[in-house]
Amino acid sequence: MLKGANRALLVWTMLGLGAYGLLPWYAIQDTAWYSVLPQVLGSAETGSGLVQILVHGRVWLGLGLVGLALASAAFFFPAGRTQSGWLLAGGMLGFGGLLASGFLIGARGWSFAFFNAQFGELSVNQFGMGIGALLTLLALVMLTSLGVARRGYFRGDVFVASAVLGCAALLVMFIAFPVSKALSGAFLNEDGQWALSAIFDRIGNERIWGLACLAGGVRCGVAWNTLFLALLTATGTTVLGTMMALLAERSAGPRVQTPLRVVALLPIITPPFVVGLGLILLFGRAGVVNQFLEYAFGIPPTRWFYGLLGVWIAQLFAFTPIAFMIMRGVVQGVAPSLEEAAQTLRADRKKTFFTVTLPLLKPGLANAFLVGFIESIADFGNPVVVGGQFSVLSTDIFFAIVGAQFDQGKAASLAWILTLFALAVFALQRALLGKQNYTTVSGKGDAGIPMALPDGVRRTLNALVYPWLTFTVVVYLFAFAGGFVQTWGRDYTLTLAHFKTAFGLEWSEFGLVWAGTAWNSLFTTVKLAGLSAPMTAGVGLLIAYLMARTEFRGQGWFEFVALLAFAIPGTVLGVSYILAFNVPPIELTGTGLIIVLCFMFRNLPVGVRAGTAAFKQLDRSLDEASVMLRASTFQTLRHVVLPLLKPALVAALVYSFVRAMTTVSAVIFLVTAENELATTYIIGRVGNGDYGVALAYCTVLIVLMSLSIALIQFLVGERKLGRRKAGQSRTLASAHSTL
Repeated sequence: MLKGANRALLVWTMLGLGAYGLLPWYAIQDTAWYSVLPQVLGSAETGSGLVQILVHGRVWLGLGLVGLALASAAFFFPAGRTQSGWLLAGGMLGFGGLLASGFLIGARGWSFAFFNAQFGELSVNQFGMGIGALLTLLALVMLTSLGVARRGYFRGDVFVASAVLGCAALLVMFIAFPVSKALSGAFLNEDGQWALSAIFDRIGNERIWGLACLAGGVRCGVAWNTLFLALLTATGTTVLGTMMALLAERSAGPRVQTPLRVVALLPIITPPFVVGLGLILLFGRAGVVNQFLEYAFGIPPTRWFYGLLGVWIAQLFAFTPIAFMIMRGVVQGVAPSLEEAAQTLRADRKKTFFTVTLPLLKPGLANAFLVGFIESIADFGNPVVVGGQFSVLSTDIFFAIVGAQFDQGKAASLAWILTLFALAVFALQRALLGKQNYTTVSGKGDAGIPMALPDGVRRTLNALVYPWLTFTVVVYLFAFAGGFVQTWGRDYTLTLAHFKTAFGLEWSEFGLVWAGTAWNSLFTTVKLAGLSAPMTAGVGLLIAYLMARTEFRGQGWFEFVALLAFAIPGTVLGVSYILAFNVPPIELTGTGLIIVLCFMFRNLPVGVRAGTAAFKQLDRSLDEASVMLRASTFQTLRHVVLPLLKPALVAALVYSFVRAMTTVSAVIFLVTAENELATTYIIGRVGNGDYGVALAYCTVLIVLMSLSIALIQFLVGERKLGRRKAGQSRTLASAHSTL
């Protein structure tokens, strides 16, 4: 009977060989790959890899077969360096050879003029990789990881080696490669030639770096605008999110907790322009507030809300829920026994809160600040709606791409600034946290009672959080009222006509007919978001595990690439995917898969950061105890660690799903008539002035995603730490004070 690595070697070798002989090698246009399985021995379009080599003259594909053959030779050697050498040689040769040939040979033959000049034109070409090629590459990567583990790296752990190499391949292919392809345009001059000075010519001017505002001028440069706004937003969202988490977990009663969480999460489950519209209806020139001021005090309406203040408030609405979800899991993980120990040493609740509880929240605070900062610099929807004359880098990038100038080089140059800003904050976060230990969940029993919040802290939370949540409800009431009136601003007659237009149902001789114009986009959005959410959460938590529990060279860059998708504006990421995946070796443009991948890697950082914050609170002794009982790393991760990561898992699942349902900028260039999304449908209605249908659709999205969040919470459940509820702490604390 085969053991461990040899069993894995057999499985991956057979998968690679099966993909070569039984599956179509190239991507199939206009149909699914499984529909052409009977034709894998036929034409050049549907043939398997083996058929492509033997029949159609694509001999370069034989490199993969050679690699699989070399790797399979490892069967004849015992575990050790010799076996590792065969695995590494086969895996690296096959993977590198297939990938290189994919980039060098495209739909027109050689992809570079140099090779045409050296070797002449090819008689055959090749198209984008299909299911056969992708499974073969996967098998070769896994065989390489077996060789790495056999060589002694990653402590010989096959699972860790496979996870690191597999995740690294995904990050390089779907983040680093497309982003670098787009950013490289910053170093191309007007003639398309490489020139290092091109980026400085584009961004080295007063509009980008001007400091006229400090000297009494009207405005600062767009880079300083972006940085200042991001710092304000990150600080505000972190503070508000932490307050909400403390109120939900340590102060609010059971009857208040559920409404508090629902209202706190409301901004994240709506398209971003809904918040902007609600704020404009309140504070715009013709908004309720300005009309009241003119009526009551004779103050003429102005555009005071548009600009930095409006964008900041809109971003607080949009990104505070992210901080809340991150901080809620961190607050839950604070061990009550540590607080009880401080109180046993005669520290009062106030001193315990500020010297024990808050310091233990530092990983979550740092992660929430980082995510808030990166979200702010990458945000496009809020600045374009309520920014007025206040320009930021994301809007400048958008107009550079879609405007009349269509200056990809300028957009890439501005995106470099955003990347450097994100890298600086990422480095600062690592420097502040350093190697400090924040473990609060260990293998020891902990049935302590969470400490009740100090009276002053509780009153402060009540005074700030509840008015903010009330303000949130007011904004949404104004925004969504438009879906139930005939015409906002002219005819306020209540009607359901907008809902009927979008989601009408009719009966015909053939049965139920989805007659509404929005059904197709809704079904497509739910399907694609539902596919991307579990993949985003799974890969994100796996990367967080690798960051927290393993050490390897290049770990810092590995984590930075995982976060890079947030540092790049959604518009640039969408354009990057078009430029990278519109030609061989990977052709995805126009398919639903490219949207799923964009969703997945755009939202990946939230799963990584939520998982990282949670892992910092889990004692390594839990992993070590499981391993000592002869459990594998995968078994330990599944049965011991994962149940303790339920708050992080919920945060990743909820956020990735709702962001996929509501995102705009990242996918606006990727949608097609066959894959229309909810947000693009709404934007189209807004562009036509049909606000009633647009707001009716937004109302349906909110209800749908609220139900989805409740379902995710129910399926995943809560983390069980053997502790009493916070409500018990208030009861016992009051009893103690009475005594």
